[in-house]
Formats: sequence, C-alpha cells, structure tokens
Amino acid sequence: MKFWALLLWVASSAHALQVTDDRGSTVQFAQSPQRIVSLLPSLTESVCALEQCARLVGVDRYSNFPASVRALPQLGGGMDPNLEAIVALRPDVVLLATASRASARLEALGLKVVALEPKTYADVQRVLGTLGQLLAVPDAGRIWRGIDASVAAAAQSLPARVKTTRVYFEVNAAPYAAGTSSFIGETLARLGVQNVVPAALGPFPKLNPEFVVRANPDLIMVGDRGSTGMAQRPGWSGIRAIREQRVCSFPPELGDVLVRPGPRMAEAAQAMAACLREKAP
Repeated sequence: MKFWALLLWVASSAHALQVTDDRGSTVQFAQSPQRIVSLLPSLTESVCALEQCARLVGVDRYSNFPASVRALPQLGGGMDPNLEAIVALRPDVVLLATASRASARLEALGLKVVALEPKTYADVQRVLGTLGQLLAVPDAGRIWRGIDASVAAAAQSLPARVKTTRVYFEVNAAPYAAGTSSFIGETLARLGVQNVVPAALGPFPKLNPEFVVRANPDLIMVGDRGSTGMAQRPGWSGIRAIREQRVCSFPPELGDVLVRPGPRMAEAAQAMAACLREKAP
C-alpha cells in the first residue's frame, strides 16, 4: 500500500512547479495555473506574447492590448484592485507589480500571488523567463531574443549622422522625463544617441523646465499624445529642437507602446528610430 502511495506522490509531484517572484517569494503550484488575473499591463501583454491569453480571466483597468483583453472583466488598478471581484473569479494566480500594496491582502484571502515588475531590459528578459516557467511555455526565451534582435535592427537602420544627437524624451507634460537609467533611456542608448537626462536623476524624474532649456536638446520625443504648448513654456522657444522643429510627437496608438517595458519594446525602438531618421540634424 505504501509503495502505491509513493508512486502516486511521485506522479503528482512531477506536475508541481514553483517560481520565485521579484519579492524573493517562492510560490508553489500543483500545476501550471489555468485561470490568471493580471493587474499590470506589461504582464498582461507578456502573458499574451507567450500565446497564453486564453488563460486570462480578468485584468486591470489599463490593460488594453491585445484587443481581446478589453472584453475581460476589469478589476481596478494595480494599487486599488477590486478584491471581491478578483476572489469571485477564482484565479489560480494573480500577477501584479511588486509596488502593489494588494499582495498581502490577496494572499490573506487565500489567493496565490506572483509579483513581477519589469523596469529595465534585464527585468523584461527575467520576467518573460519567469512567466514562461509559470505557464509551462517551452523556450519562452524566444520572445526576448526576438525583442533584442529587433531593437538591434532598429539601431542598425540609422545613419551615422544621428549618433551625436542629444535627445530629450518627455513622458508627460509635468514634465516627467525618461532618464538614462530607464528602459526608454536604455533604448536611446542602444540606438546610439545621447540622453540629456543623466542617470543620477533617476529613471523617470520630474524636471524643472529650466533644466531642459539649459540642456538644449537637438531633438525632442514626446510620449504623451502631443507637444501642444511646449513652445509656450518659459524659455523653451529658444531650445534648438523647438526652434528647428525637431520634435516627434508620437500618435496615441504608440503612447502605451513607448511607456510599457514589455513585449512591444521592439516596436517602440522602431518608432524612435523612425523619428531619428526623419528629424535628427
């Protein structure tokens, strides 16, 4: 009897898995989760990039890509999720950002939580690997290799003249900028251009507008659906990029692509490269 019990235990253990998330927490599962709630758009996109969209049963209010996820129940934001609605969906796992305060509350309600937060290129590669392990997707690394190769191709498409271009990337009109240490900053570096916002200021610093005037970038990229009124900011009309009309204001459909560290980073790099080819001095 004990022998058969041992065999059953070995057979069931063969399907068990565990993952370690970005909190350093090890989460165990009897099998790869089939019902997933995602409370971070980049994680939603990553699940779908791994061709596992069908496992999603609910998402946060900001998850909007691919289009199919818009039909799923919206469960609030990562910071203010609707806990009752999440529990009612009976998910096998909830994916959320490490910064979310909901982890402990969800775990207290008996749910398994995996916290992942991609912020840099290395993070995106790691998160895709962790999700591949969690979702039992063989060779999940192919997604990262595709991203990496496409970003490299975008860089190779640029003429040598753009390499000295000094770029200011504005995330929104506060103004918040993409610093050198951000994933957007990493993309600019891979494209071979210079970011006027140094790493010392952090990944996405809120800047004194005078800083940008003093930096006097050659080209401005705007990721917040338009550059209306930028030239009217005190002193900005004298910035070289504005004076010479070297401003790329990305269309709304690219807004989320540019500011989400995830599977569409290659698309973002291609859009930034197109801007450089057209506008760089």
